[in-house]
Amino acid sequence: MLTLHSLRKTLPGTPPRLLLDAVDLTVTPGEYVAVIGESGAGKSTLLNLVAGLDRPDAGSVQFGAHAVSTLDDDAATLWRRVEVGFVFQSFHVLPWLSLADNVALPLALAGVPVRERAARARAQLDAVGLGERAGDSPTRLSGGELQRVAIARALVHRPRLLLADEPTGNLDADNAERVAALLRDAVKSSKACGLLVTHSTAMADSADRVLRLARDGRLHDA
Repeated sequence: MLTLHSLRKTLPGTPPRLLLDAVDLTVTPGEYVAVIGESGAGKSTLLNLVAGLDRPDAGSVQFGAHAVSTLDDDAATLWRRVEVGFVFQSFHVLPWLSLADNVALPLALAGVPVRERAARARAQLDAVGLGERAGDSPTRLSGGELQRVAIARALVHRPRLLLADEPTGNLDADNAERVAALLRDAVKSSKACGLLVTHSTAMADSADRVLRLARDGRLHDA
């Protein structure tokens, strides 16, 4: 279970800018929650706090037995490697690796045997419609195709916590619908906790629950 308790985060400045204030949220295994809000409202910051990539000014993030908000950098990295699938808005696909090797990277870091990780990477690329291009370089892909590679990589190690930051922002309508279904099915089939942030109401409609992050830094029912 993912539990956020009284999260608070400000950006430094004169005066400091409040992004998150007294944010409480619980996501149960198999639940897929969407957070919508205006650009700059703090949605990506919320995901970074949940993933242990940033630390709150106050409050806590708990995932199962892990007090995520208190982990040091090394411990947070090891935790993410095993537990978290993160679809970044900016892809983070490595241009010097093939599509298959990009997708297999979490499995390689986890010590999965070469043959198994190759098979799982190919299957995950098939699921996003890029299986026939497994050996291609990312430099030959469009932005939408790169986003699908990033999604395949986030799902390949079957994470217990799936985080997605605007996962369909670079996709056409048909592929956006496909990805929405893929993320939802991944959460449901593996009983993961799923947290999505998006501008897209169509994408949010695929979730079990939709919340809005307002300019006051608080989560409200959408």
